[in-house]
Amino acid sequence: MARIDLVDLAHSYLVGDDLPPLAYALKPVSMTWRQGGAYALLGPSGCGKTTLLNIISGIVTPSRGKILFDGRDVTELSTRDRNIAQVFQFPVIYDTMTVRENLAFPLKNRGVPKAEIARRVAEIADLLDLTPNLKRKATRLTADAKQKISLGRGLVRNDVAAILFDEPLTVIDPHLKWELRSKLKALHRALDLTMIYVTHDQTEALTFADTVVVMHDGRVVQSGSPEELFERPAHTFVGYFIGSPGMNVVLAEVKGREALVAGHRVPLARSYDKLPSGKIEIGVRPEFVHVAASAPGLVTGRIERIDDLGRIRFASVRVGDVKFAARVPDGFSPSGDEVALRFEPSRIHVYADSEIVEGSSLEQVA
Repeated sequence: MARIDLVDLAHSYLVGDDLPPLAYALKPVSMTWRQGGAYALLGPSGCGKTTLLNIISGIVTPSRGKILFDGRDVTELSTRDRNIAQVFQFPVIYDTMTVRENLAFPLKNRGVPKAEIARRVAEIADLLDLTPNLKRKATRLTADAKQKISLGRGLVRNDVAAILFDEPLTVIDPHLKWELRSKLKALHRALDLTMIYVTHDQTEALTFADTVVVMHDGRVVQSGSPEELFERPAHTFVGYFIGSPGMNVVLAEVKGREALVAGHRVPLARSYDKLPSGKIEIGVRPEFVHVAASAPGLVTGRIERIDDLGRIRFASVRVGDVKFAARVPDGFSPSGDEVALRFEPSRIHVYADSEIVEGSSLEQVA
């Protein structure tokens, strides 16, 4: 188990001394991951998350920067010397071996005494619900059982610095994913291991991790708890990517405690008198925009459709050239296409060139 420090880490798959920023698959990042934490690297394909995972594991040597495990520089060390366990998208197991032999293999290779191997294998098999299958050949098992074996081979060692998961549930049937995610979470609590989970699926990331690291275009754009990412996206990409539907992000003119959107005034909870130059937008999640009957002072628009998600309904409302996703209150039925939108000012964020801007509170303004 280890604390992991990334120090000015960056990587390009091209070779050269003066490479432009766009040549880097992983742009410079410095951050610390605490021992025993559950982390997720979240982002779309090609955003750099697997590159970062492979640098941590030792599969890839970074172009610049350092990786420290508990303060020890491991940048040039192999995966074996880092004591890293990695679980890949497709299960890595020996089909000709039994489940017991697969779980015991990493310990046997390290010369662990037989009694200790038997004890540890029994413990991990019990945690993963593999005990009934210990005598079975791995080739006869389902995909989810094989992935449990792959996971168990990483967990069976008690000297691992961290366990890395690279899209481990991609090949698992959808109805089994929830069960395995819950199992991973329970294992993390039981074993107090540092776990890093790579995925493009926000549900997997938000239900597994205590801290989610969102990546976009090779860069870490925000790191925080699931609640922080939802409540206060630091970058418009985080707002788009997390949430279903994603955050409304629209161009606006912002001055003081007011935003002008498509000719309509939207009140803000904070004051923005000194905005940086660049593209100015406001962002607000659909959960905090409410469809209402027309009333003076409210933004008006036209409903294009209503999506019923079971426990909640969202409407797509066009305001001039801008579209908003907005929550439809229980029991509300629009009398026609024309409706109003009621915004929660405290939930509206202001962005300059996609980065969140800190406004001034009323106390500061006074």
